[in-house]
Amino acid sequence: MDHFPIHGDVASGFDAVVEVFERNFTEDIEVGASFCAVVDGVTVVDLWGGYCDQACTVPWESTTLVNVYSTTKGIAASVVATLVEQGVLDYEEPVGNHWPEFRAAEGGLTVGQFLSHQSGVCGLRDKVTVEDLYDWNGMTRRIAAELPHWDPGTAAGYHAILWGFLAGELALRLTGKTLGALLTERVADPLGADFHIGLPKSEHGRIADLIGPNRARILPDSALAEPVKVPPLFTFALQNPTIRPYRDACSSDWRVAEIAAANGHGNARGIARIYGALARGGTSDDVQVMRPETIERMTRQQWGMEDDLVLGRPMRRGSGVNLNTAEQYGPNPMAFGHSGAGGSIGFADPDRLLGVGYAMNQMQPGIEADTRGSRLVRAIIDCVD
Repeated sequence: MDHFPIHGDVASGFDAVVEVFERNFTEDIEVGASFCAVVDGVTVVDLWGGYCDQACTVPWESTTLVNVYSTTKGIAASVVATLVEQGVLDYEEPVGNHWPEFRAAEGGLTVGQFLSHQSGVCGLRDKVTVEDLYDWNGMTRRIAAELPHWDPGTAAGYHAILWGFLAGELALRLTGKTLGALLTERVADPLGADFHIGLPKSEHGRIADLIGPNRARILPDSALAEPVKVPPLFTFALQNPTIRPYRDACSSDWRVAEIAAANGHGNARGIARIYGALARGGTSDDVQVMRPETIERMTRQQWGMEDDLVLGRPMRRGSGVNLNTAEQYGPNPMAFGHSGAGGSIGFADPDRLLGVGYAMNQMQPGIEADTRGSRLVRAIIDCVD
């Protein structure tokens, strides 16, 4: 397939982003994708193109959704922040105030530490199946009883899947509602953002299929390199269970479930609308989803620059969001967001009043932004500047 149709709109001065978006299809592994940027509440780039399937038979439409894996975390963190704003939760209070059964909280682990991957419960020691993830009560009981892998609050290790159960259980205990329901009620619907945690079956017809990295039409250089040695805890956090992109993450059960660490479904426009509001102090189109002070608290550093015990590299984190490291979200150290396995991105740059979203179906190896997203980030920053 040599032709990948590209659609959308860009404001004057942003044509360079279109060129990069097109090159991701012609010179890289892109199959279907969307990219959107909002500056000071105005959408300056809104692009989509390619196909929803590996066979390139179903065009990617303006309303196409896709599973963005851990890009979900940053958006879920904004929902938790609304509980802080409401006054029913505080980042500095002990988790045990609300979840006394959570064994790792016995030493006074704070909510902020809990949300910044410091609980020590990065993964379960007993075998977990994908089907187990659909049993909320069963999973939270197992998580609550788990011995931490390190002394809580003294180190951080990426809770790739379990983070969603941690944050979601807090929300459920405080409000009686799931994180997905709170997302719709407090953030997505007020902002007109097409983003969901737990997608009704009636919407499944507009979801693009994920394509695993091993199925890429062009193998990137990284796929030919020697496997990267990962820390021992990587297996607990990211491979128990192993979630197969096509068989598992494209199933109806996965799409309906609420796994707030990994199964948000949206498009670049929805992601950018949320981060665009966060970049402007919580406001978009005269709708305020949270106050600037709440965003400041959410993005206050809870963990910084020591190696993550799961990922094996330095990370900076707020309460559920990643703080810009190695210019992943451009040159501004105050930018924040989250990226997802295979390449998706969502972030806010408050200094530029910029919100960005990128969502695609062809995954590249790794759990951070790949070359496609990185090129788009550089292009949009250059255009804004």
